[in-house]
Amino acid sequence: MSSLACEEDKFSSLSMSAMLARGEVPQIHRRTADNYMVIKKIYGTPVVLPRINNKERALLAKYDFNPLEYSTIKQINEELSFLKRWSCSINKNLKNEADEIIQIRAKELKYLAASRYVNLTSEIYSGYKALERYFEEISKY
Repeated sequence: MSSLACEEDKFSSLSMSAMLARGEVPQIHRRTADNYMVIKKIYGTPVVLPRINNKERALLAKYDFNPLEYSTIKQINEELSFLKRWSCSINKNLKNEADEIIQIRAKELKYLAASRYVNLTSEIYSGYKALERYFEEISKY
């Protein structure tokens, strides 16, 4: 039995994504979320985009982030917390990379949604739900 088998655990983990959205959210996060939500509402699911390239994968690996399809809800919530802090950093390089990572995550989410999540093989790796919930909460659409 997995740790997310209980619906209460899944709800509390996803509600953490909503709580992350309640704090101060960087503008790049809002723009990325708005872009994702507008496409989702107009087309039903995002249009197919290519998977992330090796450069983007290397940027994720630099900060020890798994690809979205192999991330848990807890990992994505922690990552969103880091990205929010880093986007407000005075270190320009860290800020730019954090902004790029949130856009990479949106690209991954669009790909997974367009492929109807067929790449996911386990209920444990449901970090995409946390990211989608975060985008829903911070988007004005």
